[in-house]
Amino acid sequence: MGKPRQTLDWDLIQVRAIMFVNRWKKSGKTNEKSYGHGFVMGFLNVFGIDWLNTSGEMEHRMFDGYSDYIWFGKIIIEMKSKGADPGFRQAEAQIRRYTQNLALDQQPILWMACDFENIRLWNRKADKVYDFTTSKLNKYRKHFAPIVEHGTDTVIRHDKESVNRLAAEKMARLHDELKKHGYSGQDLEIYLARLLFCLFANDTDIFEQDAFQTYIENSNESGADLDARLTQLFQDLNEPIEERIPNSYFTDQIDTTHFRYINGGLFEKSIRRARFDKKTRLELLECLDFDWSQIRPAIFGSMFQGVMDSGQRREIGAHYTSEENILKLINPLFMDELRREFDSVKKKTSYQALARFHDKIADLKFLDPACGCGNFLIVAYRELRRLELDIVRAKRAMLGGEAKTQKGVTKHTKGVEHSLLDINTELRVAVEQFHGIEILPWPCQLARTGMWLMDHLMNMEATDELGQSYLRLPLTEGATIAHGNALRIDWESVVPKEELSFIMGNPPFAGRRYRTKEQIEEVAQYFMYKDIDYVACWYKKAAQYIQDTNIECAFVSTNSICQGEQVPALWEPLSDQYRVKINWAYDTFKWSNEARGKAAVHCVIIGFSTHDRQTKHLFSSETIGAISCATAKQINGYLFDAPNVFLKIRSQPICDAPAMRNGNVPLDGDALKIEESEYVKFTDCKYVKRLIGGRELLHGENRYVLWLVGASPSEIKKNPYVMERIEMCRVARLAMKDPGTRKLAETPMFFRDTNNPDRYIALPMVSSERRKYIPMVFLDGNTIPTNQVQIIPNATLYHFGILTSSVHNAWTRAVCGRLKSDYRYSKDIVYNNFPW
Repeated sequence: MGKPRQTLDWDLIQVRAIMFVNRWKKSGKTNEKSYGHGFVMGFLNVFGIDWLNTSGEMEHRMFDGYSDYIWFGKIIIEMKSKGADPGFRQAEAQIRRYTQNLALDQQPILWMACDFENIRLWNRKADKVYDFTTSKLNKYRKHFAPIVEHGTDTVIRHDKESVNRLAAEKMARLHDELKKHGYSGQDLEIYLARLLFCLFANDTDIFEQDAFQTYIENSNESGADLDARLTQLFQDLNEPIEERIPNSYFTDQIDTTHFRYINGGLFEKSIRRARFDKKTRLELLECLDFDWSQIRPAIFGSMFQGVMDSGQRREIGAHYTSEENILKLINPLFMDELRREFDSVKKKTSYQALARFHDKIADLKFLDPACGCGNFLIVAYRELRRLELDIVRAKRAMLGGEAKTQKGVTKHTKGVEHSLLDINTELRVAVEQFHGIEILPWPCQLARTGMWLMDHLMNMEATDELGQSYLRLPLTEGATIAHGNALRIDWESVVPKEELSFIMGNPPFAGRRYRTKEQIEEVAQYFMYKDIDYVACWYKKAAQYIQDTNIECAFVSTNSICQGEQVPALWEPLSDQYRVKINWAYDTFKWSNEARGKAAVHCVIIGFSTHDRQTKHLFSSETIGAISCATAKQINGYLFDAPNVFLKIRSQPICDAPAMRNGNVPLDGDALKIEESEYVKFTDCKYVKRLIGGRELLHGENRYVLWLVGASPSEIKKNPYVMERIEMCRVARLAMKDPGTRKLAETPMFFRDTNNPDRYIALPMVSSERRKYIPMVFLDGNTIPTNQVQIIPNATLYHFGILTSSVHNAWTRAVCGRLKSDYRYSKDIVYNNFPW
């Protein structure tokens, strides 16, 4: 057997690179002769390469010397002591001599020279040279692709989510360790939010570089003094530097000036002290090994989901949305139109028009009434800030180059005097424009923290783009995140509707089976129809809130609200009573998110308001990797370009057609069913018939049933196997909770239902959406249908022909409910409404 293949991804390589750099930085070792080989081995390990088990060699004899490391066809590395070879001229000359006589297939693609602190990398195939400090190895890791993607030892996944997932799981473990020591509730939530902020600040220049890491590393290895250190630091961060009391934990390496005044309320509240031990301290140190500046906004939702168990996640309906799906919502809701407007304004070459457009985006206000950890707000804020950067860039270009560097300069443009203000007044989009409502306190805290972190990331981006340092510290009050039940509180108490521009988000999904008692009560408050999905309540409340406004809304939702019985229950009152118009929508797509336990859900995204958009759009992602967009005149509740027609439950067919019925409900605890392997025991029993449910019909499986309708007690008693099964059925029914089912224990020889038509069509209740036609069969009285199939007694070949036609199948696809994306055939909606 060969060596097992090792699976890595680029973000795991990033984590290894950060740990490798930190280790060598702390060691202070920079001598080639003593530590060169160790450095090379550690470097190779970053990329999952065991140098002993590859064809690479240390100190390989070359043309006129020894290379520090060479892997023929891949890479050659020449190490130098720190400062011994400025510009790596000597190293480059050595590598050229070493490789000049190698065969073409032995020539390394990469040449690397390193003096422990700096790296020069030549890619001979691409004819490019890169210079960077060793501390930036994680940033330049993909330039080493030729040694990573070598096929036999390592499989690479280009997975952008991996580092986010790993960081979330690290924080989850820290959460669990603190909780083991009795630290829980809101105090734990605030504590973790503060640590998250400090981890981020350590890597993004809010604190002096690595100041927080050094502060933690200087703690006692037992962890005994760590909480006292953190408590003192949290207090410092809440006070201006000049007002702080002396911190006894500061050293010559770090002092109070290394930690800025943060404010914003994050470090204000007094909380219980936490308890750290050696293991908990190590968990925190491992969190510090990540480059938190690279974490994407969706980490915050993933982090929350990572610390919840699956039962709690289901109860709350917390399916955290990926950034890809967030952009699917915010782009058609507002960003696409704002970008189009910006492009139009730029073409006018009018400073005043640009200024008015800038005023407009700085006045927009947003609400996510089920914001969780704030992912929608965070990404929306980022996109709006990037648009603002484009506006500022355009304004500066219009006024002249001196605007890039000078403050207080004025310039005349087309007779108008303009003040060229500095970056601190030019950037006006702020987190205060964003509002959220969340039922749990911990994600509320993370949402507020996440908005501050995104604000800082965008300030760093503005600094790079505009050439002036920009930092919003101390923090302002921040985004408004209300803690409460969005279905029970007044949204105007969070943000007045006359100030609001957009409502967006991913409200919780919960079907009838999974609701809590409180959720059942809330659905009853909003709808008479009990089977409607929980998410529909947000649509109803939003519709009530946006009356007499121009507010536009969009929600990610389970696709069930646009299928089957739920369409008239939700969209008819929204359309008739609240004048809601669907302006754009994404048809069913498979869920993807960034959480550890990914939710298996099929969703839609629906944009709506009380006014019609001039152009409506229907998006579809049926083709993998591609999204199509069609314009529409009218989008109805089924997400078709068609009038508002609502198919309601009918007990009888709308036309002259035979009635469809459900198959038989067994409620037998599987006691009366006979598997094919058991059939031999009952060959002498004349009361055994074939059984057909959805599985048997779709996959041709053989099952049987004891069908004792009409059998005399004396005949039944003759067969001990039959008596055994009857007793099993009786016991199973007595053990059931429902009183009606327990009463069926009096007749344990029968299914609950005893329908046995002489001739009928059977079709499965659920079948794959990949099928062009729903499978159907003609059966007779020797086969008993279960409740997993629908049956049409006394049907003819004419009925069979119509039901298997492309017309009826198209009708089914349009109006049926779905299980995930599979067809769920309903007699009350699909069959009884079909226009024969």
